[in-house]
Amino acid sequence: MERVNLILRHPLYRDCLSQIAGWERTRIFCGHDMTHFLDVARLAYLFNLEEGLGVPKEWVYAAALLHDIGRHIQYQTGTPHQETSIPIADKIMEETGFDQRERREILAAIRNHRNPETSQEKNLSGLIYRADKLSRSCFAW
Repeated sequence: MERVNLILRHPLYRDCLSQIAGWERTRIFCGHDMTHFLDVARLAYLFNLEEGLGVPKEWVYAAALLHDIGRHIQYQTGTPHQETSIPIADKIMEETGFDQRERREILAAIRNHRNPETSQEKNLSGLIYRADKLSRSCFAW
């Protein structure tokens, strides 16, 4: 999972996390922070194992860590973060050694993590969608 560690250390990734934290400093519940990203990653990987899908662990973690990375742009411009996350995630993945095929799969999962039509898909997009929704206790607020 060396490339996942490279994502975590990437300057653009860290900058985006910092900007998201700034926008969400008064948000008490359901932030878009490392806790959320890791919850999504762990749930998605568990579903992957339980469903026998065989999606590489590194892809699951990369998608989970990057799926909300453009959230700060949504706060600034109103553009949905599943769209604003795509170019940021692609740049980070390219610079951390993910090939074009891997990036395409991971970017599809990022793009679709808010699309309910992917909820039952047996692929990375379905895993990230389900994990993202089930990782949150926001429904109670």
